[in-house]
Amino acid sequence: MLSDPIVALATPPGRSAIALIRLSGRGAFEVAARVLHPFRPDPPRAVRRVRVVHPASGEVVDDALVACFPAPRSYTGDDLVELSTHGGLLVPAAALAALVAGGARPAAPGEFSRRAVLNGKLDLLQAEATADLIDAGSPAQARRALRQLDRALSQRLEQLRAELIELEALIAYEIDFPEEDEGPVAPERIERAWGAARQRITQLIATAPEGERLREGALLVIAGRPNAGKSSLFNTLLGRERAIVTEVPGTTRDAIEAYAVLEGFPFRLVDTAGLRQSDDRVERMGIDVARRYLDAADLILFCEDAGDEGRGTGDGTDRAAFLAACRAPVVAVRTKADLLPVPRPSSPVPVVSVVTGEGLAELRRKLAEVAYGRLLALGDVEPVVTRARHREALERAFAEVNAFREARESGVDAAAAATHLRAALGALDDLIGVVTPDAVLDRVFATFCVGK
Repeated sequence: MLSDPIVALATPPGRSAIALIRLSGRGAFEVAARVLHPFRPDPPRAVRRVRVVHPASGEVVDDALVACFPAPRSYTGDDLVELSTHGGLLVPAAALAALVAGGARPAAPGEFSRRAVLNGKLDLLQAEATADLIDAGSPAQARRALRQLDRALSQRLEQLRAELIELEALIAYEIDFPEEDEGPVAPERIERAWGAARQRITQLIATAPEGERLREGALLVIAGRPNAGKSSLFNTLLGRERAIVTEVPGTTRDAIEAYAVLEGFPFRLVDTAGLRQSDDRVERMGIDVARRYLDAADLILFCEDAGDEGRGTGDGTDRAAFLAACRAPVVAVRTKADLLPVPRPSSPVPVVSVVTGEGLAELRRKLAEVAYGRLLALGDVEPVVTRARHREALERAFAEVNAFREARESGVDAAAAATHLRAALGALDDLIGVVTPDAVLDRVFATFCVGK
């Protein structure tokens, strides 16, 4: 049922000053009237004091505040009641139980936002941005989510959709009115319209790698020889003591992963075992784990002890060979700069010190630039593709737009060639949520909070 009354706690359970409960759907006001005394839905958006009473036992559950939002001017587009109770574990749970006894059912994850999409209050991209904003752990993630919630990506896709419709209209004119006064549509005009649409899709797809990385956090793997200062640098970038640091080479035997924010961007930092040849079975297992992380990395921070300039990695290869074998971008640094003699020997590799803080600010900026350079160049103005679902839909649209041109060049009938444009429009409609199968909606809202 898409409009029956649903109820859920919209704030986390636990000790707090207040808890917020949402009740929405057709008949929500009737349910509220059975539980909240006195209850009046008018005037809307006015806060009133009520008693929460269990409709079966008559037991007073709480003294609370309520505000009503009649349809369609509510978050969901249906009648909506927001009840503010005292916090804690018992009172909100008892209030929820009373509203369920009054005729509501517990909401599924994301069901409030799902109804907002179905009722036209949000498009699917805005709903996803709502979840991203809630989950944001860095300023950059929050800014991008707010831009998407403000329909930046939606508007760009609507422009693209309009361009494809205009191109489809040109083909339709060519089919239906080939002998009009101005003659058939000039091929150059169709080519320009096709090129503009294709370019717009290409630009959006190009933002996907870093956009998706922004949602998950860039996987930054710290690698190098044993005792090269990797764990110390890991702890410093993280801002707390997470990895054990000793002067004994080979202390780190396994990969340690932690979340960090550098220059406002999210990173998943990984401290790995030192790379060298070893007869120790446990250490070799740790080195194997390090190599698997290196293969999956978005970015590698390669550390060398400042006193080991020019030495190899310890595993039979020199630095150049190691760097050449890495598939991800590599940022190299020389650690323990505080131990270097004065004057220092010149080196093309920057030096850092976790003791004095030398070079750390520059290193953080460098890591952010390498991992998120395209996003930094775009700023917060241009929309960015942040989910695999977005990228996959745009790639389908891109393939169909290309197939349209190939069909035209092959002499395929104009009506048949235009079916590719219709398929491209369908991919964009799925992306925005104009027409979306239930299976896609289930996947999108499965990760939402219950009360959202």
